[in-house]
Amino acid sequence: MAEERIYTIPLRKDFLKAPKYKRTARAVRSLRDFLKRHMKSDDIKIGKYLNKEIWKHGKKNPPGKVQVKVIKDGNVVKAELINAPIEKEKRKEEKGKEIKEEKVIESAEKKEKKEILEKGTQKEERKVLMDAEQKTTDKIKHESMDTKQEQQKFRSQKIITKTQKPTHEKSKS
Repeated sequence: MAEERIYTIPLRKDFLKAPKYKRTARAVRSLRDFLKRHMKSDDIKIGKYLNKEIWKHGKKNPPGKVQVKVIKDGNVVKAELINAPIEKEKRKEEKGKEIKEEKVIESAEKKEKKEILEKGTQKEERKVLMDAEQKTTDKIKHESMDTKQEQQKFRSQKIITKTQKPTHEKSKS
């Protein structure tokens, strides 16, 4: 059976003994030590809302004390803030349903591809499509060749001699 308790855990006395840059880490350690002592268990899980509350002001300024709701289930101790929302763990059935839904989506996509291939174009139509694709790629190649040749002509016309200086190096008159 799960045992539930509420504690107000003082953290200030312990974290003031640590240097500033280690104070929040020390507060977390003292929280774990407190729970080990009072709940008599070594397996302690700190909830995400409690962790966020402790680290809210960074590593140098943790809260002086924290109110915690602690649940001991077997040998596992779970600690969370008092007013934190309760999150239920996903059941295995739900996970299984999600996996099945993903598989259904994948199979629908595969079915569509198969239908397209089966209904798809015949050999003659495929050849026509391939020829059209080749013509478009050839046009693109010729256009790129034209632009390359034009760029080379433009570069050869615009040759800068060594005596000319760039505009940023010209002296001010």
